[in-house]
Amino acid sequence: MRVPIGWLAEHVDVPAGTPVEDLDTAFVRLGLEVEEVHRPAEVTGPLVVGRVLEIEELTGFKKPIRYCRVDVGEGTPRGIVCGATNFAVGDAVVVALPGAVLPGGFQIAARTTYDHVSDGMICSVRELGVGDDHAGILVLGDDAPAPGTPAAPVVGLDDVVIELAVTPDRGYCLSMRGIAREMGTGLGVPWRDPGALTPPAWSGEPAWQVTVEDAERCDRFSMVALEGLDPTAPSPWWMRRRLAQSGVRSISLAVDVTNYVMLELGQPMHAFDRDRVSGAIVVRRAREGERLTTLDGSQRRLASDDLLITDDSGPIGLAAVMGGASTEIGAATGSVLLEAAHWEPTGVARTARRHRLPSEAAKRFERGVDPEMTMVALARAAALLAEYGGARVVGTPVDVDTRGPRPAIALDPALPGRIAGVAYTPAQVSGLLGAVGCTVEGDGGALAVTPPSWRPDLTDPADLVEEVVRLAGYDDVPSVLPTAPPGRGLTDGQRRRRAVGRALAEFGYVEAPSFPFLGTAALDALGLPDGDPRRQVLLVRNPLSEEEPALRTTLLPGLLAALARNLSRGLRDVALFEHGSVFPGGERPAAPLPGVDRRPDDETLAALLGAVPEQPWHVAVALSGHREPRGWWGQGRPAVWADAVQAARRVAEAAGVELTVRARERAPWHPGRCAELLVDGRVVGHAGELHPRVCAALDLPPRTAVMELDVDALPPVPVPTGPHLSSFPPVFVDLAFVLAEEVPAAAVEASIREAAGDLLEAVRLFDVYTGPQVGEGRRSLAYSLTLRAPDRTLSGEEAAELRQRVVAHVEQAQQAELRG
Repeated sequence: MRVPIGWLAEHVDVPAGTPVEDLDTAFVRLGLEVEEVHRPAEVTGPLVVGRVLEIEELTGFKKPIRYCRVDVGEGTPRGIVCGATNFAVGDAVVVALPGAVLPGGFQIAARTTYDHVSDGMICSVRELGVGDDHAGILVLGDDAPAPGTPAAPVVGLDDVVIELAVTPDRGYCLSMRGIAREMGTGLGVPWRDPGALTPPAWSGEPAWQVTVEDAERCDRFSMVALEGLDPTAPSPWWMRRRLAQSGVRSISLAVDVTNYVMLELGQPMHAFDRDRVSGAIVVRRAREGERLTTLDGSQRRLASDDLLITDDSGPIGLAAVMGGASTEIGAATGSVLLEAAHWEPTGVARTARRHRLPSEAAKRFERGVDPEMTMVALARAAALLAEYGGARVVGTPVDVDTRGPRPAIALDPALPGRIAGVAYTPAQVSGLLGAVGCTVEGDGGALAVTPPSWRPDLTDPADLVEEVVRLAGYDDVPSVLPTAPPGRGLTDGQRRRRAVGRALAEFGYVEAPSFPFLGTAALDALGLPDGDPRRQVLLVRNPLSEEEPALRTTLLPGLLAALARNLSRGLRDVALFEHGSVFPGGERPAAPLPGVDRRPDDETLAALLGAVPEQPWHVAVALSGHREPRGWWGQGRPAVWADAVQAARRVAEAAGVELTVRARERAPWHPGRCAELLVDGRVVGHAGELHPRVCAALDLPPRTAVMELDVDALPPVPVPTGPHLSSFPPVFVDLAFVLAEEVPAAAVEASIREAAGDLLEAVRLFDVYTGPQVGEGRRSLAYSLTLRAPDRTLSGEEAAELRQRVVAHVEQAQQAELRG
C-alpha cells in the first residue's frame, strides 16, 4: 500500500514539521513494515501555474507546432512554443520558466525555435517526473490555482510517498481510511474518518432489480444507477495524481472514481455500462463449464465454486475479482451502474487463485473489508461523478443486506498483562480497545468486547490481547531471556545423523537438500506399483504447489531431480546425498481442534500427537559418471551399483552397526542389480542401479546408481569402547571357494565367521572370478582371513586346524569346494 503523505495529512492532523523519518518510525511501531520511501523528483527554479490565453497554429513544419500566449502571473503574458495539441485556450497548465531545471538536469532557457522566441516550457507529466504519461501536456483542470502560483505543491513535487507491506490480517490498512485511523491512534492526534459520510436521501423507485442467491458468500450487495455522465469528461488532476502515487493507472473518469474510492475507503467497486446490462442482476454460483470473458480479454472456464454477477445474458462479472468485458465502461458510456458489495473472504481467495487473477479488489476482499462501507462508497462515487462528469442518480439504490449481529468476545482485563509481562490496568485495556474501534462493556470483571465492522480479524481473546500490546507499544514489553537449562549435549539420534552426513561427505558425496513435497507424477516416474506403500501419501491441505501436494514418502524424487539438474548444467561426474525425514501415509486418527484460550489438557495433547504421522529419518545417495576420475594415470572407473552399496556400508559403519547385503528386486531399481540391506535380519534399505525405464523417464544417464536407507531403523548401539589390541603377531590365510553363482558373498562370509570363532580378527573378499576354469554357472570367491589370539602366538598346528574347520564348514553350508 502506497501512502502519499499529502493525502494522509487531509485526514490526520500530523504535527507541523514532522520529518518523514518520524512517520516511518510511527508506522513500524504500529506493526506496519515500511518497504520503501519514494521521494519526488527534484525540480529547481521557477515552476508556476499558467493559463493559456491564445494559441496560434504554426504552418510549414512537418509536425503540428503551436505558439501560445500564457499568463504566468507577471502581468505580461509569455510566448511559449509547444508541440502538444491536447490543451486549449483557457486551460491551466504547468510552466517551467527560464532558469528552472527539470529532472534529468534539463535546463530551461529562452530560445528561438520555429521562428519564434519560446520563453519557457509547458510541461508534461513525464517531464515533471510525477508519472510516465507523455501523451500530452498536463492540464490541471478548472479548480487550478491562479496563474503565477508555485506549481510544485499542485503537481505533488513536495509529496513523499511511503510504501507499506500490509500483513494479511490487517486488510483495513489497504486504504487511506485505515491508515489514517492507525496513524491518528499511534500519534495520539485527531483524525477524520472519510467513511463518516451520510448517504443522501435518494427518492424514487429502485432503479434495478437485484437477487442474491448465495447469502453466505455475499451478505451485502448494493447498487446505484446513474445517467447523464459526460463520457469525454476528464478525471481531475488531483485524482489522477493520487492514483499515480498509489501505483494505479488512470483510465477514464468512471473507472478512476471507483479506484479512488477503493483507495480512500477500502471498499472495492465496479462500474458497469448500464446500457449493456440486460434484465435483473442475479448473484449466484457458476454452473460448471460456464465461460466469462474478463476485462483483461481472457476467456475463463468457470468452476461451480466461482461466484458470479449475472444478468439475462449470463455472467457479466467474476464477483470480487474482475468484471466482464461485455459490460465494460467504454469511450461512449453515459449511463453507469455502480456496484459495491461484501464478499466472503475465503471464497474470493479460492477464485482469485484458481483463475490466477490477483486483482486489487480481490487482494482487499480476501483480507476482509468493512461491510458498512458499501452504501457510503456508492454515495462518495456518485458525488464525484456528479461533480466532475455531470452524472445524476436515477431512482433509489438497491441494498440487499442479510448480515447478522457480530458476537461479543469475553476478555479478562488481566489477560494482556499476563501474556506480555506488562502491568496494564483495566481502564487502559478498555481505552486501547476503544481506540481500535471496539465497543467495550463491563467494568469490574470480564469485559464484553464487540469488534468494529472493519476488523474481521478480531475473533478471539488472543486477538484483543495483541491489539492492546501493539497500541501500548511493543517497546514496553520486557526483553528477558529465560534461563537456559543445563546442557546435556547431543542426543544419540543427533550424533548418529551427524556422523552419517559427515561420513558421506568424507566419502566424496555432496549434500543436496530438497523440498519435502512430491506429486503422483514423481511416483509414476519411479515405476512404483499401485500397491506400493510409498504411494500412500499424506496430502497437504494448503500446498505450496498444486503439482506437489503431498509429503514425500521417499527421498529419491527430490535427490534424482537434483542429480538431473546438475547434469543438465554440464556436470559429468556427480555424487549427491540427502538425509531427512520422510512421511509414510496410511490411516491416521483425526486430530482435534483445541481452542486458543487455554492450554490443551493431556488427553487432547495425546490425541494431537497420535494424529501426527511417523517421520523416520532416511539417507539416500545418487551418483552418475565416473567414481574415480580419468587422467594420465588411466581411464578412471565409472560409478556402478556396487558404489551405492558401498555408500550404505559407510552409513552403517558411521552408525556403529554391521550391514548384510543380499540380492532382491524392488522398484525403482534394476531387477538384476538391486541389493537389499539388512541389519540383524531386518530390511533397512536398498541400493543398486536404477531401472532403464526410470532413467529414461527422469532424463538420467543409463546405469545411474542410488541407495536409500532408513537410519531410524538401525538398532541403537551402546557407548563405544575401544577394542582390545593384541600384541601377538597375526596369521594370514587366503582361501578361494568355487560355488554356485547365485550364492551371495555375504553368506559365504557369514559361514567363515561362524566357523572361525573368536580367533578371526578380520575377513575380506579380495577376488571374484568367473570363467571356463570354474565351469558355467559357477564362480570363485577368494577371501583373506586375519587370525590372531589375544593372549598368545598361534602355532602352526592351531592355524592349520582352524583353516580346515573353516573349509569344511563352508563346503558343507554353501555346497562349495576349495579351489587349489
